[in-house]
Amino acid sequence: MKIKHLVSLVIPVYSGQKTLPKLLKEILPLTYEQTTPNGNQFIVCEVLLVHDCGPDSSDKIIEHLRDEYKFIRPVWLSRNFGQHAATLAGMASASGDWIVTMDEDGQQSPADICHMLDKAVDASLQVVYAKSITPPPHGWLRNILSRTAKGIALKLLDSSNAVQFNSFRLIDGEVGRILAAYCGSGIYLDVALSWIAGRIGYCPVVLRNEMDRPSGYSYMKLLAHFWHMIIALGTRPLRFVTIMGLFSVAIAASLAGYVIFLKMFGDISIQGWTSLIITIAFFSGCILTALGVIAEYLALNLTIAMGKPLYMVSTKPTRSGTVI
Repeated sequence: MKIKHLVSLVIPVYSGQKTLPKLLKEILPLTYEQTTPNGNQFIVCEVLLVHDCGPDSSDKIIEHLRDEYKFIRPVWLSRNFGQHAATLAGMASASGDWIVTMDEDGQQSPADICHMLDKAVDASLQVVYAKSITPPPHGWLRNILSRTAKGIALKLLDSSNAVQFNSFRLIDGEVGRILAAYCGSGIYLDVALSWIAGRIGYCPVVLRNEMDRPSGYSYMKLLAHFWHMIIALGTRPLRFVTIMGLFSVAIAASLAGYVIFLKMFGDISIQGWTSLIITIAFFSGCILTALGVIAEYLALNLTIAMGKPLYMVSTKPTRSGTVI
């Protein structure tokens, strides 16, 4: 007998006045028992609309939708905290076996949830990210910058889970609720997921154009978002400082040998040039090494401050392996 999976849908709402009614009409059929292509039964048991205090009348729309649909559970934030904080707030209140997070703008189709669930159940995954098989519906410059930023983030991420991040995700409910409980201020949600989820995969989807709403992210906001992600990536960026320091000391030693060779067998006409170059190179390397040691201590404190757990105990059997 197939197990019926309960799915909680979390949608951070910032500027959803025009898009939410259309999106909820698409979600409505999923609130009745569904069967995925692979035969897994599921039902969307609740939709958590997290109001992030945006500039439009989304609050009134949420109240209207709550009266119209019994499966809607509003989550009211006291002020604007940002998309990741709003998503975590919704995850903390979710009760389903699985938590799906998605945007309010209609780019992501609720119909893809069944494929993501198949991927998670059949491969015993804890997190499944949607991976677009079509170019994102933005300008070419933004698409290139987005791919570059995500590529840099994956290189810096101190994790073997090298799946590209996406706001459309399916998360094991237990993992999601534990994550929401310990995440500190300033944490990047997907980085935190990579800390505790051992098996992460992706599911191909098709992105749509936004519903009657321009993007809420300017290039400056996207740059700030990218910088915040780099800061939240953990210890690896700081460790680069240590590596640079040791590399500089090695270069200083090599340069010192070369300059001494020139002094003894070459022609250096400027008085004091040899000692000046050796001194600058050596102490520059020492300074960078010292900064690297300080960076290691900062990295340790950063890890503690962000709430990275030492371990997580699961109530369900876990499987070996990482990315599928």
